[in-house]
Amino acid sequence: MKSLPKRKIKNILVVDDEHLIQNLIKEGLEKFGYNVAVAPNGNEGYELFRKNPADLIITDIFMPEKDGHTFIHELLQEFPETKIFAITGHKSFETEPYIDLDIAETLGAVRVFPKPIKISELLVAIKEIET
Repeated sequence: MKSLPKRKIKNILVVDDEHLIQNLIKEGLEKFGYNVAVAPNGNEGYELFRKNPADLIITDIFMPEKDGHTFIHELLQEFPETKIFAITGHKSFETEPYIDLDIAETLGAVRVFPKPIKISELLVAIKEIET
């Protein structure tokens, strides 16, 4: 787990190509007072972040146009203090099912989660990285 300076999380960007996942996370976190923006892929997520930086990004790994690994790598090159959670429902192998999450962590994601993700898990993780 990467250690970053702690600060209050208020604005969150969710990057996922599945609209159902976007909406579930957005609505779930908004109920707890977070401002949540969404993007359907890494390209749009990157542009949205550049215009309006978020305190936290929650990104899927497998998306069209720009996948989560590339998105994480490129974003942290330009904005190294960004806090990123990575999520995926894609199982790589039976013995190491979520190797893609290990890669995301190696690239700089501060937390990783397999789908389906529970809002309660996200809330706990957010509180852990906040001041």
